[in-house]
Amino acid sequence: MLDTTQLDTTESDAASRPQEPRGCLFALSQPPLMIFLAVIGLLLLMASLHDLLLL
Repeated sequence: MLDTTQLDTTESDAASRPQEPRGCLFALSQPPLMIFLAVIGLLLLMASLHDLLLL
């Protein structure tokens, strides 16, 4: 007769593990956010160069 007293832990271990918290570095690795930050940085750079060189 087959002994079924031991549980198969391959699925239960994966399901019971909590998700790792994702921090700020994960958020910064997202392409839409980096494009947005690059555009804002470019606008700030253009404004500062305009103030320094043309005014």
